[in-house]
Amino acid sequence: MIGFDEALARVEAAATPLGRETVALAGAGGRVLAAPVVAELDSPASDTSAMDGYAVRAAEVADLPARLRVVGESFAGRGFDGRMGPGECVRIFTGAPMPEGADRVIIQEIVRRDGDAALFGHAVGGGRHVRPLGSDFRAGEVLLAPGRRLDARAMVAAAAADRATVEVWRRPRVVVLGTGDELAEPGTAAGIPGSIPESVSFGVAALVAQYGGETAGRRRLGDDPATLEAAAAAALDEADLVVVTGGASVGEKDYARAMFGPAGLELIIDKVAIKPGKPVWMGRAGGRLVLGLPGNPTSAMVTGRLFLAPLVAGLSGAAAGSALDWRAAPLGAALAACGDRETFHRAAWRRGRVEPLADQDSSAQKALAAADLLIRRRPGEPAAAAGEAVETLGF
Repeated sequence: MIGFDEALARVEAAATPLGRETVALAGAGGRVLAAPVVAELDSPASDTSAMDGYAVRAAEVADLPARLRVVGESFAGRGFDGRMGPGECVRIFTGAPMPEGADRVIIQEIVRRDGDAALFGHAVGGGRHVRPLGSDFRAGEVLLAPGRRLDARAMVAAAAADRATVEVWRRPRVVVLGTGDELAEPGTAAGIPGSIPESVSFGVAALVAQYGGETAGRRRLGDDPATLEAAAAAALDEADLVVVTGGASVGEKDYARAMFGPAGLELIIDKVAIKPGKPVWMGRAGGRLVLGLPGNPTSAMVTGRLFLAPLVAGLSGAAAGSALDWRAAPLGAALAACGDRETFHRAAWRRGRVEPLADQDSSAQKALAAADLLIRRRPGEPAAAAGEAVETLGF
């Protein structure tokens, strides 16, 4: 059994990108860049108005009041066709190109119209309200570096670069196998004596999507060795990563590792000295990664957050460590001293503090839904008082 930090280091070492592909920008949201996004044009492509108003020569409104003839209009996408002469101005709108000869915009609220003339009074303000050519970025400039996940903000920048396609890392394909004779499909368990709804695979699939992967299959399996071996072989054929839940303790029907035996399972992680989730394991079989999570829902989701999230992030091209953003936060209630295993308490953010949940049972599901943070407690750490800073991770 190894410690959490050593287990995480082994996960990060295994979490290498799977290969590059070029995709249409419209379908690239959430993907990780494998190559930089370089601007194809200047932005803005010309001096542009930042306000609705009137484009003028600054010198002609230096002495007020002033009266200028309105000789045209400039709209975004359709500028004024001509040059502005002395004593003239152009009605202009936000995002429109500045007319040739103009160097300032006077906002419309302080201009009075008199037919084809614009009257400028005694308070035109001090701003130019002009966005200079290339003031946002220039053609050839790198807007997004490799390794950046294309979140909502990055998608805007990629589109602004005038890119129809982007080069990204391939998404890892994940198959989730939920094991246990007691498991039933949600919606049927109430009518099957002795069964419980299979819930963990739904949470695992959500984690996979959140950190950049795609779930290629989600299967519920009974505790029959032949069936399990066949399912494992099929999953290895279609997935980059197989996640198996349950069957990882020391019970008579704990077949999670054995089902990958015919494919030559080689363990990378056996057990980890953490609570909850000691039975978590990882290995390679048939050239594919396999991650084993405990069957208890809270244990599965805690270990999924700690190990599956960075594993999927790394396989999708991001830094594996980017999935684990630990932050210090004040406790809202005291915590007892930690035992000999690193412990991850489920907690909620309340009134600016971290409140450990009352129900820390590894099978809890109602309490699991209420937890939005994990509190990390190192082995042997003394009791922590309310107000003391602790390490936390978004859950």
